[in-house]
Amino acid sequence: MKQIAHYPKNIQEQVKSLIDNNKLTNYIKSKYPTKHNYSNDKALYNYVMDIKNRYFKKYQISKAIYDGKINVIDNALGMHTFVSRVQGGKLKAKNEIRVASMFKNMPEDFLEMIVVHELSHFKEKEHNKAFYDMCTYVMPNYHQIELDLRIYLIHLDRFGKLY
Repeated sequence: MKQIAHYPKNIQEQVKSLIDNNKLTNYIKSKYPTKHNYSNDKALYNYVMDIKNRYFKKYQISKAIYDGKINVIDNALGMHTFVSRVQGGKLKAKNEIRVASMFKNMPEDFLEMIVVHELSHFKEKEHNKAFYDMCTYVMPNYHQIELDLRIYLIHLDRFGKLY
């Protein structure tokens, strides 16, 4: 259960108990019964822009796409990039968000958590207190959703996908 290895022992034991008692699927399905409908890049871009326009107005986003090259289980859930290019005599900056393709078939809360996480990186580069304060300002239940997403990733490892 590497996805929750840094969580307190009591949480790890609760998840292990769900697995041992064959209740992990029920736990996830009861909290997150359906998947979202943002299944293509255009829909994802519009979704990201809605959140960005509410909480991160000064940042420009040129692209938000699902990326099949992101390895969710081992490496990352999403990526943010800041690309600077010289165009003529000016420096142009582009912000991009890439979300692992597996998020096409997940509950909206999980997608929102990833989007909020990546948008927050435009303001705070490091995973520090200010960064997580920003995440919880935008999404008050951010930490619970992150834990539940990690539990879902455990489910994927052991039993396959739900949605």
